[in-house]
Amino acid sequence: MLLTVAAAVVLHGFLGPQIGPRNLATVLTSIHWRGLLIVGLMIAGNLFCTACPMILVRDAGRRFVTPRFSWPRAWRRKWIGLTLLVLVIFSYELFGLWERPIATASIIIGYFVVALTIDLLFKGAAFCKHVCPIGQFNFVASTMAPTELQIKDGGTCRACRTSDCIKGTRTPQQPLQVVRRGCELGLFLPAKVGNLDCTLCLDCVHACPHDNIALVTRVPAMELLHEGRRSGIGRLAQRSDITALAVVFTFASLVNAFVMTSPAVRLELALGRLLHTGSEAVLLALLFAIALVAAPAILLIGASVLTRALAGDAAASLPATARRYAVALVPFGAGVWLAHYGFHLFTGALTIIPVSQSAVIDLLGRAVLGEPAWRWAGLAPGSVYPLQLGFVLLGTFGSIGLLHGVSLRDYPHRAGIASAPWLIAIVVLAATALWIFHQPMDMRGVTGLG
Repeated sequence: MLLTVAAAVVLHGFLGPQIGPRNLATVLTSIHWRGLLIVGLMIAGNLFCTACPMILVRDAGRRFVTPRFSWPRAWRRKWIGLTLLVLVIFSYELFGLWERPIATASIIIGYFVVALTIDLLFKGAAFCKHVCPIGQFNFVASTMAPTELQIKDGGTCRACRTSDCIKGTRTPQQPLQVVRRGCELGLFLPAKVGNLDCTLCLDCVHACPHDNIALVTRVPAMELLHEGRRSGIGRLAQRSDITALAVVFTFASLVNAFVMTSPAVRLELALGRLLHTGSEAVLLALLFAIALVAAPAILLIGASVLTRALAGDAAASLPATARRYAVALVPFGAGVWLAHYGFHLFTGALTIIPVSQSAVIDLLGRAVLGEPAWRWAGLAPGSVYPLQLGFVLLGTFGSIGLLHGVSLRDYPHRAGIASAPWLIAIVVLAATALWIFHQPMDMRGVTGLG
């Protein structure tokens, strides 16, 4: 279904009117897809990775081409995907992709080409696990999902001699050929913890001969407190790349919302006068560097120094302390993303109806779905603000609980005082988010920048 939608989006992006609010390529991606992505993650789990249309294309390609290579060990971290995620968010703002249908359609085609190329060359799900920027976003956000794939009975797994859930199912007639593939992301279910790196593809469910895997409900975000080894990942506290991904996920939620406001435009103009440049690329890059590098560094280093001093833990290194606490910022980041993307979704939910009606006319030449009802939009912006407030506060309270949970785990006798610097930091971030959502929005690209 999503492959059909993607094809319609690409066709209308190239052949339809090059007006952002009237083209499927821009309306569906900027309003509905982004909003439903984060809403789906919070309500049910990693649904869009589950139904990713690129996997269908990849599987079709693998009928003709068998991957020969293993993904290089040196690249088996999140740095490539993290870099691409920042680049995607930056490019979306710099080029105003929400109003460029052809550019959006071209990016979708490019995404399919890159995914297909990588997965025809490399075994497993190399693109999903190590490269896909959307996947990395989903992996972090899915730690907040209320569902998770888990084994039903540990004894059944201990007695299993085939490990089909990860190796795949073979038959005696074809022992060298996988009939049903196992987890291509390298997650061995008995040792799997949480949703990190899980695309919810259900391959392990179909491969298990004992029907011993189920999608179960759980307490969101508690997996971030687990300090033991987990399959496919290792110890979370030793993964600097995942820490960086969590930090970027959190702070990008703020900068992505901030750059849409009038204060952001005024700030860019002020920076332009100060630096004697009118290049929006330079000014936006500087703003992103401040938001995604300087501000997180100041917060993490400052809070870690204070926590070590207050907890009397001078032996712990600053990076180790920062890694333990930084992942607890994810609930706040998820709340801000939900508030931001939810705003666009709720205020523009019904726009898909007239845009689809118009797209059918543009592509087929007939009003099969009727004449476009352009009066259909969504909720009034003012009525959505209380929801935004609730999402931000809910995420903030979630992070406060996790931050204190980390202190209870690592400093059980000084948990309260050890948590204090991080609690102050999260309150400052929450106040910043609420201030951002209270600001008037501004159209980028019409203020003289560039």
